Amino acid sequence: MNRRLRARAAGVGRRCVVAVERAILSPVLLWGGCWCGGVRYRVADEFLYAWNCHCSRCRAATGSAFKPLAGIEREKLEIVQGADELLVVGDDVLNDTRCASCGSFLFSVVRDGAYVHVGMGSLIDVPSILPTAHIFVGSKAPWFEITDDLPQFEEYAS
Repeated sequence: MNRRLRARAAGVGRRCVVAVERAILSPVLLWGGCWCGGVRYRVADEFLYAWNCHCSRCRAATGSAFKPLAGIEREKLEIVQGADELLVVGDDVLNDTRCASCGSFLFSVVRDGAYVHVGMGSLIDVPSILPTAHIFVGSKAPWFEITDDLPQFEEYAS
């Protein structure tokens, strides 16, 4: 191969390597939001855990038998549309966050404000994690029967 072609091939190779490195090092971002479309968020697909929580607080927040949630550091979730449309029930370090227009549950801020529990039902994109356990089954709704084979914990998963 002549000198010019070798230089051109080497340059393309470096650009391809850089593109692949960026793709590998950049987190996949998932979109989520509310039913009416007023609020949209992005969150890194780097969840640390995912559970089905049966505590009375999560049941009341969602109006259902349990809340499927995925936990992640708070800074990895970004509201990209409708920040002024949020209804925050609680304070800055412990709250449930909803769309003020349609009432959709989006996420909870937990653990002294350092983490969020994303309501998996508010995700538009499919995360790479699935719930791995049922937690707080000691306070689950008495009318609900857990029928899957996931581990069950009276309180937190261990």
